[in-house]
Amino acid sequence: MTTRWTAVRVLRDRTAGRCLTAVVVSGFGTSALWLASGVWVKDLTGSDGLAALCPLAMWAPTLAGPLLGTLADRHRRRPLLIALSLFMAPLLLTLCAVDAPGELWLLYAVLFVYGAAGTVHDAAESALVAGAVDRSLLGDFNGLRMTANEGMKLLAPLAGAGLYTAYGGSGVAVLDAAGFLTAALVYMSLRVREERPARAREGGRSATAEGVRHLWGDPVLRPLVLAGGVTMLCAGVSGALTYAVVEDLGHSPAYAGVLYAVQGAGSVTVGLLPGTGLRRLGARRFAAYGIGLLAVAVALRAVPYDPVAWACAAAIGAGLPAALIAVLTGVQQRTPGPLLGRVTATANALVFTPNVVGLAAGAALVGLIGHRPLLVALGVALAVTAAVLGQRPASADRTAARSASDASPA
Repeated sequence: MTTRWTAVRVLRDRTAGRCLTAVVVSGFGTSALWLASGVWVKDLTGSDGLAALCPLAMWAPTLAGPLLGTLADRHRRRPLLIALSLFMAPLLLTLCAVDAPGELWLLYAVLFVYGAAGTVHDAAESALVAGAVDRSLLGDFNGLRMTANEGMKLLAPLAGAGLYTAYGGSGVAVLDAAGFLTAALVYMSLRVREERPARAREGGRSATAEGVRHLWGDPVLRPLVLAGGVTMLCAGVSGALTYAVVEDLGHSPAYAGVLYAVQGAGSVTVGLLPGTGLRRLGARRFAAYGIGLLAVAVALRAVPYDPVAWACAAAIGAGLPAALIAVLTGVQQRTPGPLLGRVTATANALVFTPNVVGLAAGAALVGLIGHRPLLVALGVALAVTAAVLGQRPASADRTAARSASDASPA
């Protein structure tokens, strides 16, 4: 089965196609707001530190992912997605009142709620898709989802910058609110059958711990998530060195935007491949090959030569998503439906939290060590991670995945 044909099968699936549409319309506004919020704060206060708090406010709720994911398991996923989208639209419109430094508390509060709602949304969407899309196509769906997300990251910042220049931050807030309203309409159009979740017998802590136990006790998911966390830690450190790499190339800081665009193009391209790769290699080896490609690319960023920098950016864009898609697909295939929200949110917290730690560590270390030795060390660490993850035969992965698919409810 060719990559092109499986992609067509995913897009022809009513639920999968409409979920991808919802990802595009809501992701467009999210990417635009992510950029505009920092610029907004910078314009109002002139403070780089206060501007940096914007992405932190959106990211912080991820730390509560295991608890927030429980909400996605206690409600039917489609109505929950509709409710979250309808809740976020008017909330974003309150940002139209922010036009002075004294009102920035409202912006930070909305961004924090945005991050919390996004954590629940991602968990609910993953569970909804896993129950409605053919399990053999989950890798293809997640790849196309990655392509859609990365495509929005290429286009949305330009639209957000244009809107911000013309109408200020309120214009971007209105765009994002419209995206959520559109997403709500898309979710309303879905025709999926969902059983009402059984009333939880355990309290919040016990229910959350159940998801953690499942993730940690699974022999396939545990190494995947650990490798994903190490990979994102290294990616965070590498990302913090970007401006040092640009300076070493002899360009102005704005050149970083070019490298990010090339990296995004690599991610968009690789999004068409995961389904085939996961079926042929298994989740562990597919992720290991992606991490190995990332290891080479990160280490070669130390070479101050433009063509090498472009090639490395494209390779990072291709290699990093492989590990992330393998983790998400593995979680969907190996987790019973009633636990899927909690396990997805827990896996996301364990994988993405190290990225922020890496960004902070890279910013602190680059002045002490220099970016070139750091990049080489990161490449070695990633190569070791890939070697350890890939040492199990692919056939074992496929056998485990088939067993989990047979045992788990649709």
